[in-house]
Amino acid sequence: MIEQNSNWWTAPAEADNGRLVMVSGRTDIEKFRANPRFNIRVEVAWPYEGDASGMPDDELSRLMEQVQNALQESFRKDPVAVLTGVFTGDNERTWVFYTLSTHIFGRKLNEALADLPLLPLKISAENDPEWLAYDEMNQCRIN
Repeated sequence: MIEQNSNWWTAPAEADNGRLVMVSGRTDIEKFRANPRFNIRVEVAWPYEGDASGMPDDELSRLMEQVQNALQESFRKDPVAVLTGVFTGDNERTWVFYTLSTHIFGRKLNEALADLPLLPLKISAENDPEWLAYDEMNQCRIN
């Protein structure tokens, strides 16, 4: 799922309805955060039918891992976006990126996922030049 190094942390959190959500956050983002062009926060959300606790089953988890690996590889080769967080639980997986262009991000996302089946992804973007949402996510690690 997440790169196996010390650049990620994982902590449990609670959805508004009380269900478990596992949050993973990336720590080595300084070079991206220091670049004022990385000011757009993009969420790629995948709603799913989870088990009784709202988590994906093993087969779906493997496909989600495949998607994440494809995205990470694409943006590792062409760093126009950085994956900063992953939320899993309450019947949804959400990947959070910061990017410099929604147009380029969308093109790279489509290229990365071209060999995979059509996925029920919902994509949203907002300006977040201060990375306030990233800071809020990091509160999960502290609490």
